[in-house]
Amino acid sequence: MAALSDTLLVVAMLSYLVAMICYAAVYAFGDRGAVAKVATRELVGAGGPPVVEVVSEERKPSPGRPSWASRLAGAVLVLAATAQIGSLIFRGVAGHRLPWGNMYEYVLAATSVAAVAWIIVMFQRPALRHLGLYVALTQVVLLGVAGLLLYVPVGPLVPALDSYWLAIHVTAVAISSGVFLIGFVPAGLFLIRSGYDKGRHSFPFSLGERLPAAGVLERLSFRLHAFAFPIWTFGALIAGPIWAESAWGRYWGWDPKEVWAFISWVVYAGYLHARATPSVKQTTATWIAVLGFLTMLMNLFGVNIFFTGLHSYGGL
Repeated sequence: MAALSDTLLVVAMLSYLVAMICYAAVYAFGDRGAVAKVATRELVGAGGPPVVEVVSEERKPSPGRPSWASRLAGAVLVLAATAQIGSLIFRGVAGHRLPWGNMYEYVLAATSVAAVAWIIVMFQRPALRHLGLYVALTQVVLLGVAGLLLYVPVGPLVPALDSYWLAIHVTAVAISSGVFLIGFVPAGLFLIRSGYDKGRHSFPFSLGERLPAAGVLERLSFRLHAFAFPIWTFGALIAGPIWAESAWGRYWGWDPKEVWAFISWVVYAGYLHARATPSVKQTTATWIAVLGFLTMLMNLFGVNIFFTGLHSYGGL
């Protein structure tokens, strides 16, 4: 079962890479690409008035129907998510426990939630399906880090984690982290698109030309953050302290993991407050959301690698 889990992780990573290539084809040749615009381009005659190319109905791209590359990319991304979730499940079967007892398993769990969240967004908002390019890229990077740097053989839980609170606390934190990850993608793309709309055409703002409208990206990011924030509040600031009191006899001990979890909560709370304040610019609020995700990365990687505390269960 452990070997099957490892194999499925490789399948997931390769599938995300294929999905990236397909989404790149969407940008180049599909319904949002420059090549697709040839079907409706305006030909300028030499010394004469513009001549509009006449294209048969069979060749015109249907505005309500995704291109073949977009459909293939979506299918491959679903395949990648299925393999990723299968890897997580078989990891748990091999260890006879919940499969999020160390950094490797936690990253696998959180990115699985992110994949499912994006698939839901993809089906609910078909016009945004091409943003799967950036989601697939993020998944490849995080799974690559997990598989190459964080991997540890499957084994039993350390005694401190052998509790029913693992299913409550860590599950809630993993779910909210995965949704925060998907919320980070449109937040970053919104900053790129808004910069492009303001006349900045250098990299990375040049990517904004093919992104959805800035308002669409910003609203999607806000909704995802608003959904994840209460789950993070419960998992990190309610279930976590209750488990800490049960395990260590205190609700709060200034452990590095506790401190950074609270920092993340404060930053995301600040983002939601700024987003609800009319006088705060949307770009300013979105930068706070990006900062929040950076604190999440610090909480996951920095604290577990560079700090020592009661939460040092990374397995490295």
